[in-house]
Amino acid sequence: MSKNGFISRHPVLTNLIIIILVAIAGLGIIYLSFAIFTRHGESSVVPGVEKMSYTQAIEILHSKGFKVDIRDSLYKEDEKPGYVIEQFPKSNSIVKPGRKIFLYINAVHPKEVVIDDDNNPREDALKSTSFRQGKARLEELGFKNIRVIKILGENDCISKIYADGKVVKKMQKVPVNARIVMEVFDGNLEAVRDSLQSDLDPGYGIIPAEVSEPTENTGETYEVEEPVTNESESIEYY
Repeated sequence: MSKNGFISRHPVLTNLIIIILVAIAGLGIIYLSFAIFTRHGESSVVPGVEKMSYTQAIEILHSKGFKVDIRDSLYKEDEKPGYVIEQFPKSNSIVKPGRKIFLYINAVHPKEVVIDDDNNPREDALKSTSFRQGKARLEELGFKNIRVIKILGENDCISKIYADGKVVKKMQKVPVNARIVMEVFDGNLEAVRDSLQSDLDPGYGIIPAEVSEPTENTGETYEVEEPVTNESESIEYY
């Protein structure tokens, strides 16, 4: 049976076979191209660069054929500024040659934040804000070293905020690792005022007896009418 006879008698089958062969050839070409560009079958071990300086880490990764991308800069007091604190992929990972390695660097300077963004830079930050609200604000911003000092006052509001010994003003930027002191009123001023007044005036808080005034100024004497009290009861004044 001749080849031409098969093609002429089975044109549909012949076209199907041709399509399959072309598809196989195309897949083969794609696979070979992909293998060439991606270095199929090749692999590299990621070196560990954590705890190294930024420049040293870059030099090592580039010498191994890797690309480098600085993903973010963080700040940790227990780490050296400008050093790698984390990498991805991790050390000793098996990856393709030329893979991009992501580095997280400890920032040289700590992050700075605005404690009170009310646009009035002459006023003290968080002044007259309640203690609970002010402390929550400071913790939300990332401050860890916070000390509270109570002073005599009428309420529990904030008097001043100090950062490293200096009064913080509104719109002022403060590093998050600063030592914060919250000067807060203790709410005892009224009680102290009453106590001092009582000590200076023994009769403070006692209702005076009623006095009957003479109708005319004739030089005559008059008696003081004492209020009627229940002798069985005792009254204490604070």
